[in-house]
Amino acid sequence: ITIPEPGGPEALVWDEVPDPAPGEGEVLVEVAAGAVNRADLLQRQGFYDPPPGASPYPGLECSGRIAEIGPGVSGWNVGDEVCALLAGGGYAEKVVVPAGQLLPVPDGVELKHAAALPEVVCTVWSNVFMIAHLRPGETILVHGGSSGIGTMAIQLGKAVGARVAVTAGTREKLDQCAELGADILVNYREQDFVEEVRKATDGAGADVILDNMGAKYLERNVKALAVNGRLAIIGMQGGVKGELNIGALLAKRAAITAASLRARPLEEKAAIVAAVREHVWPLFTGGRLRPVVDREIPMPEAAAAHRVVEESGHIGKVLLIAPQAA
Repeated sequence: ITIPEPGGPEALVWDEVPDPAPGEGEVLVEVAAGAVNRADLLQRQGFYDPPPGASPYPGLECSGRIAEIGPGVSGWNVGDEVCALLAGGGYAEKVVVPAGQLLPVPDGVELKHAAALPEVVCTVWSNVFMIAHLRPGETILVHGGSSGIGTMAIQLGKAVGARVAVTAGTREKLDQCAELGADILVNYREQDFVEEVRKATDGAGADVILDNMGAKYLERNVKALAVNGRLAIIGMQGGVKGELNIGALLAKRAAITAASLRARPLEEKAAIVAAVREHVWPLFTGGRLRPVVDREIPMPEAAAAHRVVEESGHIGKVLLIAPQAA
């Protein structure tokens, strides 16, 4: 999928481009499926360019089979079924991946559904656990609980013994969050999440908040934090500039962090992927974790997939199925 000119979903064009070739430390993956992330929508609109040296085509995660191995790569073989964290290029039949960003398809997960995992699992694990250090018995508030990130954050929070609160905009979405294990359900259209989280925690608040909204929720997120709470910002759907009451932050001895994944150096991404493989991948055995897939759309029809995500009518991930895997 190419983007000749930035614009709406119709700007996405299925086209022939030269095959990529793996360089030092890279492998070539024949793609079975890619997944749609909100960052892809921003790239399509011209607001989120790929980092230097990355593929110009959208797509931050995929699954497929290794077709070719570049020099300096060990531990992988042609034919291995994998999923991968990408800086771009996942909306394609073939993509080159640094070997440190490859993961085996987890036990019990279908190959194409594995495309729903790398970006969300790496985002949640790095922000909620490596940075915010969520611990058993603590409460985490997840905004956008029915999103791809949200559905994985619920499952991982429960897996480590945390209490999970979520916000979502419909009863159907909240019901799905409850099925995944969410304990505290807040309809943000009808309820104040600050009040509901305080009520559910006997006034204590949330120990960790995973926030995709940014500026719009900044003040209320600080109010919703517990003493020694940690606010992890991973998105800007609600704007980029907000006002912060430093006094409120000081009074709670709280911390605010903000982190993206795409532009991190290769060694940082490799460290996150290695931690995910060690700590998260075993949880898929026996079904303790599962990818949540809303629908599958043929990759040449990527515009339709972007419309679904823009309208926020989905629960979990929207997948793009490559022609050879259809």
